[in-house]
Amino acid sequence: MLNIALPKGRLGDKVYKLFAQINYVCPEMLEDNRKLVFESKESGVRYMLVKPSDVAIYVEKGAVDIGVVGRDVLLESEADVYELLDLGFGKCRLAVAGKKDFVEDKSLPLRVATKYPNVTQAYYSSQSRQIDIIKLNGSIELAPILGLSDVIVDIVETGTTLKENGLEVFETVEESSARLIANKSSYQFKKEEIELAVSKLKELL
Repeated sequence: MLNIALPKGRLGDKVYKLFAQINYVCPEMLEDNRKLVFESKESGVRYMLVKPSDVAIYVEKGAVDIGVVGRDVLLESEADVYELLDLGFGKCRLAVAGKKDFVEDKSLPLRVATKYPNVTQAYYSSQSRQIDIIKLNGSIELAPILGLSDVIVDIVETGTTLKENGLEVFETVEESSARLIANKSSYQFKKEEIELAVSKLKELL
């Protein structure tokens, strides 16, 4: 049985359709229910629906064998896993943004609001820039508007939300897309099954 963590929501739906195309079908997944674990003995798979930000942890700790997660989440979690494949969708970028008229004063620490403190710290450390991180969980765009921060580091897809709030992107921190990851010991013990899944996905993509 191959244990697979899927992120809840649209990304998870898309990933399941992809797995179904390579014959990892689980009819229960399409039923209207609130279950979190779905199993198909015929296909030899067990799917778990997990909060997107927790997928990497479930994989790292061995609760599941493989999972699909955005690269942004993977970088932030710093999970010790194998990254097997870029699935090529869920594309976005982590970017620095702020008010259009913002002028940086390099003599002061930069105040940065973000959901991604680890990625943010690593990015600015590489530039030897001193920063104060303000950890927020939602509506990050509000921080520079209300003067809580100078800039934000957040996910940008189209940039529409930023524009509508009078903000603009200053620089890109990292590109992101959906990645297939594996638990390191699962990869040793179920290498054949995992590599078969990877090769089928590669063919499909």
